[in-house]
Amino acid sequence: AKYSSIFNYPTLTWADIGTIGWLVDGAAIMNQVPLCRCSYGPYARAMVRVCKEESFHQRQGFEILLSLCQGSPEQKAMAQDALNRWWWPSLMMFGPSDVDSPHTQQSMAWNIKRFSNDELRQRFVDMTVPQAELLGITVPDPELKFNEATSNYDFGEIDWDEFWQVVKGHGPCNKDRIAARVKAHEDGAWVREASMAYAEKQEQRKLNPIEVKTA
Repeated sequence: AKYSSIFNYPTLTWADIGTIGWLVDGAAIMNQVPLCRCSYGPYARAMVRVCKEESFHQRQGFEILLSLCQGSPEQKAMAQDALNRWWWPSLMMFGPSDVDSPHTQQSMAWNIKRFSNDELRQRFVDMTVPQAELLGITVPDPELKFNEATSNYDFGEIDWDEFWQVVKGHGPCNKDRIAARVKAHEDGAWVREASMAYAEKQEQRKLNPIEVKTA
């Protein structure tokens, strides 16, 4: 099964936990809320419940950063450092640009996907930049500026080489993540073996019930 590329980046400090909640879950909400009205009913209904949980995580993350930014200079610097590292990977969560997205056109034609990757990414930037200003930390993009004509924020180009490297399994933590999964699977072998032995024993008892002698 595929997992989000964002999980291939390391979590280094407590501020990262807040930033992940604020940005990563915020990006997830931006992706998932429109899906609550997509054309596939089971998916749409599931997304309603998912979005409620993601909203809690996003608020929790923002509150963690707010506490840090209102704390000591060292705590605020830690929050800024986390934003510096997680900003661009969060924008990458919306997928490739529309011109390079192989499934967007068909998904939107079927109304499974209601907005394109770039539209959702723009909405996320427009929502998040004022929140960063409220926190008193700076989005790490020298090209970021408000466009009076469009009422949107213009922002710099994403490093698409990094994006594709991570997607293809060459990110900072890809190997570590897979190694952890392999180790967990191997360490749990005894549990699976014990469960199978127990199941076989129970099946044998059904096939050969023990006769209970009565006095």
